[in-house]
Amino acid sequence: MPELPPPLPPDQRTVGQLIAESIRAYGAHFWLLVPTGAALAIADQFAVRHTLGAQMVVFWAATPLFVAAYVWTCRVVLNAEITREAVILAVVIWIVFAPLRALYILPAVALLAFVGLAVPAAMVERLGLRDAFTRGRKLGRADYLHAAGSIAALVIVVGVAETALEALLHTQGNTGRRVALGLSDLVLSPLLFIGGAILYVDQAARAVGSRHADLHPPVDADSARRPDPQVEP
Repeated sequence: MPELPPPLPPDQRTVGQLIAESIRAYGAHFWLLVPTGAALAIADQFAVRHTLGAQMVVFWAATPLFVAAYVWTCRVVLNAEITREAVILAVVIWIVFAPLRALYILPAVALLAFVGLAVPAAMVERLGLRDAFTRGRKLGRADYLHAAGSIAALVIVVGVAETALEALLHTQGNTGRRVALGLSDLVLSPLLFIGGAILYVDQAARAVGSRHADLHPPVDADSARRPDPQVEP
């Protein structure tokens, strides 16, 4: 069997390779990251088959779970300490994201691509609230199509995989469907958080030399020449 070509460096990584890196990072840290799937698993149990308004309330109520899942994923994947600024930014972004997600997923994806990277930026670069928010916007704009396309692709891949897993786990009755939904959320949704963390590496590398670049370097000075070591097994 011919050897696979080496992965592209972060500043050239495609959407497909970002997804592949996310899967690889998940496999390398499975037991540390699989608990993050509890956030969506719990929220979906209360939100399924309810009105849009009820779903918004459920996802707002679950804000601590989603914030904890994302900052913990960034902690593991990017080897960065959790900061108060990162938690505050994650809370604010999620409060805005939740109603957009319930109404229509595309505006929610656009929001995350534009400002969502402020959270890992606050952790990795040890920035204050204002600087982290500004940095997040600059990273999002460094290659907005890559950022939005990567998040959208992650949502689609996880959604399709969850549907397939639900079908495999499905048993007769409403209880069986809920169990299947919960298990598929628990196992597969961590890829969404992992992809967001790895996207930070991609956009930080792309920001260097772009018109949106500032004085902050990417996660690793060598990341433009080889895959980011923090997501390798």
